[in-house]
Amino acid sequence: MKTISIAKGDGIGPEIMNATLAIIKASGAAVNFEEVQLGKEVYLSGNTSGITPEAWESIRRNKVLLKAPITTPQGGGYKSLNVTMRKTLGLYANVRPCASLHPYVTTKHPDMDVVIVRENEEDLYAGIEHQQTPDVVQCLKLISRPGCEKIIRYAFEYARYNNRKKVTCFSKDNIMKQTDGLFHKIYNEVAQEYPDIEKEHWIVDIGAAKVADSPEHFDVIVMPNLYGDIISDIAAQITGSVGMAGSANIGESVAMFEAIHGSAPDIAGQKIANPSGLLRGAIMMLNHIGENEAAQSIHNAWLLTLEQGIHTADIFKENISSRKVNTEEFAHAVIANMGKEPQQLTKVRYNAKEPFKLPHVKERAAQKKELLGVDLFVDCENKNPNFVGELLRSIEKEDVKLQMITNRGVKVWPNGFDETFCTQHWRCRFMPDGGRAMTNQEIVALLNEAIDKKVDVIKTENLYSFDGERAFSLGQGQ
Repeated sequence: MKTISIAKGDGIGPEIMNATLAIIKASGAAVNFEEVQLGKEVYLSGNTSGITPEAWESIRRNKVLLKAPITTPQGGGYKSLNVTMRKTLGLYANVRPCASLHPYVTTKHPDMDVVIVRENEEDLYAGIEHQQTPDVVQCLKLISRPGCEKIIRYAFEYARYNNRKKVTCFSKDNIMKQTDGLFHKIYNEVAQEYPDIEKEHWIVDIGAAKVADSPEHFDVIVMPNLYGDIISDIAAQITGSVGMAGSANIGESVAMFEAIHGSAPDIAGQKIANPSGLLRGAIMMLNHIGENEAAQSIHNAWLLTLEQGIHTADIFKENISSRKVNTEEFAHAVIANMGKEPQQLTKVRYNAKEPFKLPHVKERAAQKKELLGVDLFVDCENKNPNFVGELLRSIEKEDVKLQMITNRGVKVWPNGFDETFCTQHWRCRFMPDGGRAMTNQEIVALLNEAIDKKVDVIKTENLYSFDGERAFSLGQGQ
């Protein structure tokens, strides 16, 4: 008997969780439930993380959490609990199946059956932000080789395990050549190990347009965190409703399952919420723990309930639906259909097989790392690039020279354009003459000279090569 940690959440959370638990119990799944406290009330009690130590202990002990939506209070410095849990527990893979339920749920894409596999821990969601000048703030986009390899291998293993035919990569490496470039590069490397699975790559903007227009083109899509967050919601919505989608958050030792929608406080307590999103998360949870028979029974009963036109208010249509029901009544209808299968919608088969094995990151050979230069980021109120250039040239040391200055990424010195708009935030690149390596002592000497000349250096970034390959971006227009 497996014990599952559950969190009933906020808003409509308790209503849809109670409905979901009733269905799970009726399925005969060999599970027990242990409730934990997290969400709005925990936040408001003074715990800015939104989760109690007892909840952490339960989740880490049981290894599985089924979580209803929660509310993060606005203001007050409260951090997103979802992001905190994903990163703290190493839940690196977010998996969102998005399949149409035509004609019982209205959609323009009746043949859509796409799975979004989203990296869950890094990218811009690292949440590292700074205000550097009165005009400029920054957010660091962190992409790691192990993070890329884990999620990309997961996508290919998921596709193989579930008899999917194609894994598509989305990135924006035509612009972000280092970060998204790394993601695409590792995708190409990993894809070679799966000759039985079709591969393709799309730039994320046109890829998103293709998802919205022709989602039947795709099967499994893997992408970095931010793109995955946005596109998985788009994909869920064009199946008919974000409110009916569930997701899994998978780590090497712990997993969390949830609906992808929010806590909907505007309808809380009215008993009209659709529990389908959380129920679909629960089906994924049952598969994860090996309760395949119960997962199959629930999934087919849910499909039959929709096929019978027994619908909650959010998807009720006069010409399609047969009966409008509340949350509890919908759950009862699913329970009544347990053991039956849909006739029009595609029935599911979760045959018992070897458990899904998480892929492991391969060891990488050591690389030769060489320091080539340094970018000094400077706050200077004078917005004339030539003034800034002369100021920064005054701190040059021997053969370490100022190579260029950019403003918001655009080269403005030397030979900048008058039309380029500038803020007071300047990136000033120093490199040794002759292409030799730079020393840390030379960087310190530049900084000491900057202090003497009252140059306000707000940040430095060292410029490296790895195995002789440049590992930093050029300025736009350089």
